[in-house]
Amino acid sequence: MSPQFISVRDLSVQFDTDEGRVTAVDRITFDIAPGQILGLVGESGSGKTVTAKSLMKLNPGNAVYGSDSQIIVNLPDQQLNVLELSRARDLRVVRGGEIAMVFQEPMAGFAPALTIGSQMVETVMLHLEVSKAEATDIAQDMLQRVGIADASTRFRQYAFELSGGMRQRAMIAMALSTRPKLLIADEPTTALDVTIQAQVLELMGSLVEEFQMGILLISHDLGVIAQTCDEVAVMYLGRLVERGPVRSVIGDPKHPYTQGLLDAIPSLDNLDAPLLPIPGDIPSPLARPEGCVFHTRCPRAIEGKCDMMEPEMTAVASNHSAACFAIQADKIQRNDAT
Repeated sequence: MSPQFISVRDLSVQFDTDEGRVTAVDRITFDIAPGQILGLVGESGSGKTVTAKSLMKLNPGNAVYGSDSQIIVNLPDQQLNVLELSRARDLRVVRGGEIAMVFQEPMAGFAPALTIGSQMVETVMLHLEVSKAEATDIAQDMLQRVGIADASTRFRQYAFELSGGMRQRAMIAMALSTRPKLLIADEPTTALDVTIQAQVLELMGSLVEEFQMGILLISHDLGVIAQTCDEVAVMYLGRLVERGPVRSVIGDPKHPYTQGLLDAIPSLDNLDAPLLPIPGDIPSPLARPEGCVFHTRCPRAIEGKCDMMEPEMTAVASNHSAACFAIQADKIQRNDAT
């Protein structure tokens, strides 16, 4: 396997609020290598976007990172711990330089009073040592690469003059114009119709091959994850509950939460089958359950254990792990039977 570009170790993120300190991300660990697409999936409120913004230290000023948390970026000439960076000049290396982000709503990523081109040129000149003319050429070339026809015309237009799919492509083009090693895509297809969704996903796959960059793809859509990603990490209330190759996790889910997400997807083979939503709602971060964070909604919760102890991630298959006492109990029973 290629050396990891970014390694996240025991990442915890809390926020100081009027109601007290709230935990949004709780001791999660993962790696992303060049050319790898990692999917981060879970319900709204699971901590996916907070995790993504942590990689660039973009969370607001009331964010508190764990003392043992590390986000290590491996560059050719140095190794950086993002959480130790504080000066804007130092953070610029990862913010839009080595790491770029495509936000969920592309209109929020563009200033409405400035043309697409002027914003792209400013971004390129901020991170690359090039002239304005060279930055213009880079920006227009990148617009063409992401499939925007008549790039020189679109370059002079404003974000509101572009369609949703074209704005998303322009946002990807601006993110890629600085030649990052990691692209963070936060729900990049949510506001797009199915046809444009397929085009954007195909585009992202081709960009990985062309630039050999890694992608962190955040989504609540397991169909998108299955189609695009190499590996998937399932997140619930700030914790990773299952992680592994996408075919293994989606084809043979082990954690009850992952199984619940898959059961809630409509089946094209049986349109009359009722949907099976996960019972209950995700708890408020202000009232995190004791023990396993999923036990309040879990059909396999073990009384006296799941509500008191936190399960650790354990291997359930090759490169596939999950955090669940019920899975561990099943494994013990199988070993005893043999």
